[in-house]
Amino acid sequence: MEIKILSVGKIKEKYLTEGIREYSKRLSRYGKLTFIQAADEKTPDHASEAQNEQIRDIEGARLLKHIREQDYVIALAIQGEMLDSVELSKKIERLGIEGKSSIVFVIGGSLGLGRDVLSRADYKLSFSKMTFPHQLMQLILLEQIYRSFRIISHEPYHK
Repeated sequence: MEIKILSVGKIKEKYLTEGIREYSKRLSRYGKLTFIQAADEKTPDHASEAQNEQIRDIEGARLLKHIREQDYVIALAIQGEMLDSVELSKKIERLGIEGKSSIVFVIGGSLGLGRDVLSRADYKLSFSKMTFPHQLMQLILLEQIYRSFRIISHEPYHK
């Protein structure tokens, strides 16, 4: 199975890049992992909702360029469904059984995802009602994907 992490913006913090590198290495035994980063837009201070929507749409268009028709798209969105780790592992396993060979997890920028990306998503996943920095979310997501593959493979993991 191919897992793609499609996100807005670059990871700048060393501690995040080290964590991402570690989980990428761990995940490599379960399948192909690809990272794609789309450029983020500058958000002016005190931007109006219309400006924020325009920025989400611009970033969204950049993200959509990297999504193929056959990709199963999981958008990370606050309004998505919350799953525990076992439920996420069952979802990933079920997708593999159904013949989905490419899952794309999409992480928006600081303003979230645009309407077109959310419309394209096959599933919306929420990690919390809280807001997390999008760079940190990439590390959290990787840890959960790794945990999912450990569960699927009946390998021990920390509860």
